[in-house]
Amino acid sequence: MGVAWEVIGVIDTEGDCAEWSFPADPGAVRAARGAVRGRLRDWGLDSVADITALLVSELVTNSLRHATGPIGVRLVRPTHLDAVLLVEVSDPLPDPPRERVALPEDESGRGLQLVAHSSRRWGTRPGAAGKTVWFELAVPQ
Repeated sequence: MGVAWEVIGVIDTEGDCAEWSFPADPGAVRAARGAVRGRLRDWGLDSVADITALLVSELVTNSLRHATGPIGVRLVRPTHLDAVLLVEVSDPLPDPPRERVALPEDESGRGLQLVAHSSRRWGTRPGAAGKTVWFELAVPQ
């Protein structure tokens, strides 16, 4: 189900890897969630499927709001880091996202807060033509 493409700013990693590219349209969020859940189920990582799908949804939504090109999603289960899942969402917009404090009446602005509070660690990396937002989740053993 994965489509081969060049993920922006990819760091070479050994281990299981899955990547997809989605067009910048509203269906990308649902498609990304489904792809992520399916791969995690295949890898036997159902325990982190809900939180991973939620965080990917938030980051893909951010990309849809600000970028016009394809959105990449990549999952890596590195062999050298036990019990860690690396998740990356890339888009062609070079500007890094900014975490902000959303007011109770705001309808948006909580995505990066969710990523920051739910992941082991997270960050951004610039690429030649865009950026990648990544996060790591601890995988219960």
